[in-house]
Amino acid sequence: MVSEIELRRVLKEHQARLLALPNVIGVGIGRKRVGQQDLDQLSLVVMVEHKLPLSALSAESVVPKEIGGVLTDVIEVGKVRSLGGLARQATEYPDLTLAQRRQRWRPASPGVSMGHYQITAGTFGAVVIDQKTKKPLLLSNNHVFANSSGSGVRQKRASKGDPILQPGAYDGGTKEDAIAKLERFVPLKMLENFQVEVSALTETSAANYVDAAVAKPIKTEEITAQIWGIGAPAGIAEAEIGMGVQKSGRTTGCSRGTVQLVEMAVQVDYGEGRAATFVGQIGCSAMSQGGDSGSLVLDREKRAVGLLFAGSSSITICSPIKLVLEELKVEL
Repeated sequence: MVSEIELRRVLKEHQARLLALPNVIGVGIGRKRVGQQDLDQLSLVVMVEHKLPLSALSAESVVPKEIGGVLTDVIEVGKVRSLGGLARQATEYPDLTLAQRRQRWRPASPGVSMGHYQITAGTFGAVVIDQKTKKPLLLSNNHVFANSSGSGVRQKRASKGDPILQPGAYDGGTKEDAIAKLERFVPLKMLENFQVEVSALTETSAANYVDAAVAKPIKTEEITAQIWGIGAPAGIAEAEIGMGVQKSGRTTGCSRGTVQLVEMAVQVDYGEGRAATFVGQIGCSAMSQGGDSGSLVLDREKRAVGLLFAGSSSITICSPIKLVLEELKVEL
C-alpha cells in the first residue's frame, strides 16, 4: 500500500497538470471510493464539477487511473464557491434558531452573522489573541472581513479601520451596528475578468494558502469567545482523514461532518469573473452553505482544525488553522 508521504510527493508533482484538465477543479489525498463505500486504500482524489462519459472527453482530458504508481479516484463535487453570500435553504438547529443567528447580539458570540460593511454577510469564527499586543481580535475570512481584497492597488477592496458589522449588512446591519474595525488580512491572489466557468479554466492563479482576516473589537466587552452550540475552543489539531468535525455558522447553525481530503489543491469561484487557487486545504463532507464562511471548524474534542471558506453542495473546504494563525500572527 502506498504511504501518505509518497502520495504527497506525487500530488505535489502532478497537481498543476491535473488542475489544468477541463472540468477538473481540485485534487487531494483521500480514501478511494467504490459506489458509496470508502475503502481503506488512499488515493489521489480528483474533483470534477460534473462527471462526464469517456466518450465526451478527448484522450488528453481523461484522468489516468494511475499516476506515478498511485491510484486515482474521480468524484463529482459540483460548483465550488466562496461561501460568504446568501444560501437558498437551511436547517433549524436547537442550540440557536437561524433567525437569532442573523440578529444583533451584544455581546456577540462566534457563530453569528458578521461582515465588512460592503459585503452581504458571513460568520464570526472565533476570538483570537494578537501575538504582539496580547489583545483580543475577531477571526473570519478575507472575503468576509476584507471584501475579498488582493495585494494590488486595483484589487484592494478594503482598508484597515473599515467597519465590521454585526449582524452583516444582508441581515439588516448598518454602520450603527459596527462591532469592530478591520485590523489585517492575508491578500488573495486571483485570476480576474474571466467570462467562462471556473471549471473550464486551463490556468491557475498563484497559490493561496488561507482566506483569513482579523478585526479589532471596538469594545472588548461586546464579544465573547464561547462559540454558539459548541463552547470555547480547546487548542488546535491537525486534520486527519476520517476525523469527525463540527462548526457553528450563520446559515446552517451547528453541523457535523468528517474530514475526507487533505492537502487539497482547488480552484474556488469568487464571483464577478474571479477565481483563486488554493493549496494545502482540507476537504470535509457537506456541512455548510452560503453565509457560513468564516466558521471555525473543530474536531469532536473542540480542538480547532480549520477555517471554513468555500464549498459546494457536496463538499466543505477550510484552510488549516495552524496556517491561519501563523499568517495573521495570532493565537487561539
